Amino acid sequence: MPRSEMLQLLIHGNQLKRTVRSGWVQRGIADAEDVAAHSYGAAFTALVLAQKVPKPLNLEKVLVMALLHDLPEGLTTDIPTTAWRLFPQGTKTEVERGAMDNILGGTTLSPLFMAYWEELHQKVTREALLVHDADKLDMYLQALMYEQQSGNRQLAEFWAIPFKFYYPEAQHIFDELASLRDQE
Repeated sequence: MPRSEMLQLLIHGNQLKRTVRSGWVQRGIADAEDVAAHSYGAAFTALVLAQKVPKPLNLEKVLVMALLHDLPEGLTTDIPTTAWRLFPQGTKTEVERGAMDNILGGTTLSPLFMAYWEELHQKVTREALLVHDADKLDMYLQALMYEQQSGNRQLAEFWAIPFKFYYPEAQHIFDELASLRDQE
């Protein structure tokens, strides 16, 4: 019996619950979070951050982009930044765009979801920039939690990579996280 387009899309989304975040595993984190947990963290961070940045901001757009931002990893897996850096520039976006096309197929949601996903990758709108900030903040927060829980200092390299936040409110949260980490 053929699956409906909605069920097929839900199955792809569900795959993120079984797709581990490989950067943590490479650095010795046992029971590392999966991509679905990170997507929730990025969406929740975006929700909170959206309350602090200057308005107007389309919260629906923010949350949809945050939830979709890593959907391609259901097919590509979570390829760490250290590996993507070895590929020609633009390859990551092209591969992920192809994965999004494959996941969304010809579903009725494809035009809407692809439009949000493309907007996020163009990094032009205020909503897209906020989601990028939220994505990074969630990563830094998770790194701090892993360091506190495990004492694993192999995660120091995450803190050494400078990230220029688009919103000063996101930078302030990062500074608080870094300060908290320095007190450890």
